[in-house]
Amino acid sequence: MRLGTFFAMPNTTSSKPTRLGIIAGHGLFPQMVLDGAKAAGCHVTVVGLRGFADSSLFDKADVFRWSGMVRMGRWIRVLRRQGATRVILAGSVRKADMFGRFRLLRLLPDLTAIRIWFFGIPDKRNDTVLAAVADEFAKHGIIMDDCVAYTKEHMAPAGVLTRRQPSDAQTKDIEFGWRIAKEMGRLDIGQAIAVKETEVIAVEAIEGTDRMIARAGELCPQGGWTLIKVAKPDQDMRFDVPTVGPETITKLSKHGAKMLIVEAGKSVIVEREKMIQSADAAGIVVVGGGESTQV
Repeated sequence: MRLGTFFAMPNTTSSKPTRLGIIAGHGLFPQMVLDGAKAAGCHVTVVGLRGFADSSLFDKADVFRWSGMVRMGRWIRVLRRQGATRVILAGSVRKADMFGRFRLLRLLPDLTAIRIWFFGIPDKRNDTVLAAVADEFAKHGIIMDDCVAYTKEHMAPAGVLTRRQPSDAQTKDIEFGWRIAKEMGRLDIGQAIAVKETEVIAVEAIEGTDRMIARAGELCPQGGWTLIKVAKPDQDMRFDVPTVGPETITKLSKHGAKMLIVEAGKSVIVEREKMIQSADAAGIVVVGGGESTQV
């Protein structure tokens, strides 16, 4: 799950710096957002989620505080004390943890999180949960920003990004899998599917993309399958934006995949140059796809 009603862009031209908060989960994306926000002149307060966020964020943030994954009341208190008026959710968390045994004892949610999770939402789909989080921030005068507002240069471009081009069979898999992946996104089930020879091998749900990749490798031991990772048809760019990077290529190579499709203009590529080099070395095709992309 990567971490609703406002789409205002951050004001980077005011004489006073934007006071921005970042709720930081796993991965390099929080660092990318922090770097971009600092370059734009923002005062940045980072709330690092224990067990997920990288401690290196401490050195670059103006203010850094640790918090539990479901301590939303603390997130809000920290940001309000620092005068933050905007917030970005960046990085991933394991939503599956919220359904494990003894979850209340392990996660120790605060009253704000309990109210939202058990009483404030009609279902537990990502968009439902994150929209409720955005609304709770807004009640306290903190508006959730587009999560790529400060990282536009890292969005996936359209076209084939690697030296290797898709084969005719792979092109058929793209055409076959794209509409199915989009429908999965419309239903808010997951962002990714694995396909081979115009057959769906695996579908991402609560386990996340990494575990789905491993499952696809088990189900297709001969390899040669394709991962298609897309945004929802009406993607809310404040949260849950598809993200790939060198680690994605490592996992795909380990489990026998030979092609990665990401949605151009709506997906983030972490360390793009390194990812493409890794893909070329592994013989994996990478394509920035779209409704009208020709491959």
